[in-house]
Amino acid sequence: MSSAIDGPKRDKEAEPAGSQAVKALLALREMVLAGELPAASRIAEVALAERLGVSRTPIRAALMRLEQEGLLEPLPGGGYTVRTFSERDISDAIELRGTLEGLLARLAAERGAAQVVRAESRLCLDEIDQVLAQPALDDESFSRYVRLNERFHGLLCEMAGSPVIAKELERVARLPFASPSGFVVAQANSGHARDMLIVAQDQHRQVLEAIEQGEGARAQAIMCEHSRLAQRNLREATTSRQLERMPGVRLIRKRGT
Repeated sequence: MSSAIDGPKRDKEAEPAGSQAVKALLALREMVLAGELPAASRIAEVALAERLGVSRTPIRAALMRLEQEGLLEPLPGGGYTVRTFSERDISDAIELRGTLEGLLARLAAERGAAQVVRAESRLCLDEIDQVLAQPALDDESFSRYVRLNERFHGLLCEMAGSPVIAKELERVARLPFASPSGFVVAQANSGHARDMLIVAQDQHRQVLEAIEQGEGARAQAIMCEHSRLAQRNLREATTSRQLERMPGVRLIRKRGT
């Protein structure tokens, strides 16, 4: 006859492995970005498994995935530690994203993007125009912009039809500072934030036009230039207190460390 103590154990064992893996990955990623796992120290699998209420198998899978995303580093004797980033690392990640997105834009123009995806992209940009038409943007407007901006960049990737490059772009964009909207939230309260978003939106329109007209080199150049806005935002954020609002800020090494 089973006891009441056996109940939670059986429930955990009965939970689908895929569900445990997703639960562990999402929780661990959030813990890393929030600075709850100290850098330069070995991550304890057993303690994490007990804390999250899952077995060690999904914990190991999640740690491997976070290493692939670039948030963890393997230790020589086995195990992982949280990775930290210099400002140059962040700048390089943004540059790499711009290079990959530029390549995707060129391929989309040269290969010919599907009409349905181009139409969806135009609708997405129309919605961004509606957000930016407001004289002042509140937190809800910025959140909506972030969602639509990420949607447009996802459609750009879809237009190119290159799973290989898309996978590499996804890996780079998962770094806490390299996503298309990585510095939008950090800049939300700056006086010229809306002006910067209007410039970015104009580049969105230009790259879609270049893709539709089959101008590969122009589309590539626009997306590479588009990433320069993020570089500018990085410089401004690191010289102010705005960076403190960003997820993952605790992973940034101070100058000289």
